[in-house]
Amino acid sequence: MVSLKKALCAVALGAFALPAFAQDNPTLTVYTYDAFAADWGPAPALKEGFEAQCTCTLNFVSAEDSISALRRVQLEGETTEADIVLGLDTATIGEGKATGLFTEHTLDLPEFELPIEWTDEVFVPVDYGYFAFVYDSETLPTPPSNFEELIALPEDFKIVIQDPRSSTPGLGLILWIKAVYGDGAAEIWEGLAPHVLTVTTGWSESYDLFLAGEADMVLSYTTSPAYHVIAEGEDRYKATRFDEGHYTQIEVAGILASSPDQELARQFLAYLVTPEAQAALPETNWMYPVLEPEGGLNPGFAEMIDPAPALLLDADEVTANTRAWIDEAFANLR
Repeated sequence: MVSLKKALCAVALGAFALPAFAQDNPTLTVYTYDAFAADWGPAPALKEGFEAQCTCTLNFVSAEDSISALRRVQLEGETTEADIVLGLDTATIGEGKATGLFTEHTLDLPEFELPIEWTDEVFVPVDYGYFAFVYDSETLPTPPSNFEELIALPEDFKIVIQDPRSSTPGLGLILWIKAVYGDGAAEIWEGLAPHVLTVTTGWSESYDLFLAGEADMVLSYTTSPAYHVIAEGEDRYKATRFDEGHYTQIEVAGILASSPDQELARQFLAYLVTPEAQAALPETNWMYPVLEPEGGLNPGFAEMIDPAPALLLDADEVTANTRAWIDEAFANLR
């Protein structure tokens, strides 16, 4: 009888303890893009590393692209389960701030190894790179070295690009052409139109089309060939260096004001810019780290093209003109 009473007491105590246990182990949800959250992306290593030092569960939820992740948060509003959005970039942080959904990170950040000084109080940089067209050197021994040479190629020379309304690389191409040609951007888009095989929603789809031999070049990054060199031991895929320079992308993460776990979200953002976390990014996301990772960079990255001059438009100018520049591109692609 005594044993039965003890057992019942234990069950009762256990029932009361469950809610406290759940509170002690919250779930931190990060909305990001599919390549980041994939099994071969950075998410698994970051999840393992962060969960080893927090009493929590780190959950990555993927959309096709980071702009799609932002659109989802906008639709969900304050009811969103997301605590953090990861993958917006220097071209979209202005739009992100304009939603009013994000809060300041209040972190004391390290000095970053970036092409620009980072002073943003809302978004924390995660990695960076430069947009470029990737080609197969076995089928294209002499690639174009600027947009005008690309336009001058026969019409059966095809490229695959991404939709700027849903894809950060797609938007990056808009800004790249605008940075180089200014008011002459419409003429460049008109010249590119016959060469565009298709405009995909996101990067993964377009890169798969390129690898399948459907197009001669694909819009990607100067560092994309590093994957083939390091992971596959294959050096046939290269980024073509454009004389005008290459547009810069800095990917960021930001905390949503609606997050019930603000402190935990700040801990994750702080973790993202540690040498441990940064070491997980170059050979999974195939971008440059924002500070020196543990063990340094794989020598394969030294084989990548020099993107100089690195191009970057003023953030306020981008935010004010993005819609008009996208309309300009599509008007001339038809």
